[in-house]
Amino acid sequence: MIGYPVNRVALFIDGLNLSATSRALGFDIDHKRLLREFESQGKLLRAFYYTRTIEQDQEFSSLRPMIDWLDHNGFTVITKPTKEYIDASGRRKVKYSMDIELAVDVMELAGQVDQIVLFSGDGNFRSLVAAVQRRGVRVTVVSSLATQPPMIADELRRQADEFIDLLELQAKIVRVAVVRPRAASVARKLAVGELASSARPTSSTSAAPE
Repeated sequence: MIGYPVNRVALFIDGLNLSATSRALGFDIDHKRLLREFESQGKLLRAFYYTRTIEQDQEFSSLRPMIDWLDHNGFTVITKPTKEYIDASGRRKVKYSMDIELAVDVMELAGQVDQIVLFSGDGNFRSLVAAVQRRGVRVTVVSSLATQPPMIADELRRQADEFIDLLELQAKIVRVAVVRPRAASVARKLAVGELASSARPTSSTSAAPE
């Protein structure tokens, strides 16, 4: 990764796009480790995370715990409710896009940063990247070419000053499963019990003589 002295950095994360990319690569992201990784690259001014909420049941949405955690752990979370509609063929569709919100925030902050890191592979952001570059801001795009098909749009990758494949960051940002001591102890006891049971001779009953 390119390093710059006194580098003022802002992260802009397309949440659904990043989640889809990490799933396609076969690993879960530890967002605290992700934040720490980019804090080490310079002065991190902001980390924006854009995601949807479920309009009908926001409080009990499966995304709610994650949204709350991000909001209290260094991220500025921007949410937008999904909207459902019926198309011409009578099928129910879900409408959701955070492109405008993300673009507005990028342009507002462009004068205060040296580098913007965009976590998205959406080709719709190519013009945004070009506009920011004209203001003298370097743009790094994080997505992946390693998936089939690639998650990164070719025009976005070519426009960026730097492209980082999410796969290259895996070792630094992967969520590592933590086994609690009590759970590990129970697992060991169960394993020992199973071994003891398998080692114990089985008793056989013989038929009584007539």
